[in-house]
Amino acid sequence: MTRLAALFLCSALAMPALADDLRATGDLGVVVERATGSVLIVDQSEHAAIGRIEGLGDLSHASLVFSSDERFAYVFGRDGGLTKIDILTQKIVNRVVQAGNSIGGAISDDGKLVAVANYEPGGVKIFDADTLAELYHIPAEGKALGLEDAPGRRFVFSVWETGESKIVDFSGAEPKVTTLENIGAEPYDALVTDDGRTYIAGLFGEDGLSAIDLWAEVPEAKKILPHYGRGQEEMPVYKMPHLEGWAKAGDQIVLPAVHHHEVLWIDSRSLEETGRTQVHGQPVFAMARPGGRHVWVNFAHPDNDTVQVIDTMSHEIIGEMVPGPAVLHMEFTSRGTEAWVSVRDANKVVIYDTTSLQPIGEIAAESPSGIFFTARAHRLGL
Repeated sequence: MTRLAALFLCSALAMPALADDLRATGDLGVVVERATGSVLIVDQSEHAAIGRIEGLGDLSHASLVFSSDERFAYVFGRDGGLTKIDILTQKIVNRVVQAGNSIGGAISDDGKLVAVANYEPGGVKIFDADTLAELYHIPAEGKALGLEDAPGRRFVFSVWETGESKIVDFSGAEPKVTTLENIGAEPYDALVTDDGRTYIAGLFGEDGLSAIDLWAEVPEAKKILPHYGRGQEEMPVYKMPHLEGWAKAGDQIVLPAVHHHEVLWIDSRSLEETGRTQVHGQPVFAMARPGGRHVWVNFAHPDNDTVQVIDTMSHEIIGEMVPGPAVLHMEFTSRGTEAWVSVRDANKVVIYDTTSLQPIGEIAAESPSGIFFTARAHRLGL
């Protein structure tokens, strides 16, 4: 190689790619379009949709998780579909229909395993995050719900019919399954606290919740909040609260009450109730703005056009917005400067400034539901 050719080669290797060819993932998100089997790829800074990916099946109750590098999203469809999408190329990488009816999933803390909770045939299936090859089937005698990731390459889920929770540990050569029986009647959803210590399952068949200390040498389930749930003044439930919408703010947790127009305040250490706030309707999500200063709440039908903002110090409502009919989901930008709100029946996502509580942007979307930003890739239980 001549000296001149070598200089040209070194210059080419040192030359950065054109800026127009690069896009970072940290500013991106995915909006589920539940009626059309598609998702929008959105840019937070631009307040814009930058692409649409179609062909994802039944997304009527869809959720997703991100790979640890934020590039790929794993979409869990109600039809049993597990779809891996590339949010940079805006294409489907792989798709498998792994069950007849599924209800969400999780990704392991090392990003290597994707788990899917199934109604039919029941239990949880585990897939290689790179190839989507099925690796394991963890059977259960009923519908698997409340599937969450936990530290140490573990997953935890509950079973509706049998009232049990299972901890599945993949830290060894083969999975180890620990079954905790009689956690309560009809567990329907769950969460893992942000420190990875406590798994909490909601119970539809009885009042109260079930808590499992995942740090314990021998984990056991214990009942907490015995008066949380149906109570004596039972009201119809139009939509069950989502426990992953629990808000953790300092030493407090706020959760949506079942059947009632209230949110409950809980001491995060003792898990005992400390207060209640009357709200606009039956709450579905109670979500903490990053930093924990405020909690945003949306509601079930017929009050689902409204969002309320609660101060976590006073427990008082400080703001109320009406984004439009059928507010389904909210998502904060990573530092909490904005809240993005999906308004299904108005076919739009409304963007709010979280200080002024004023709308600052809007994106057209087809029946939008879940909004997921890539910052979730670095948080437990999401």
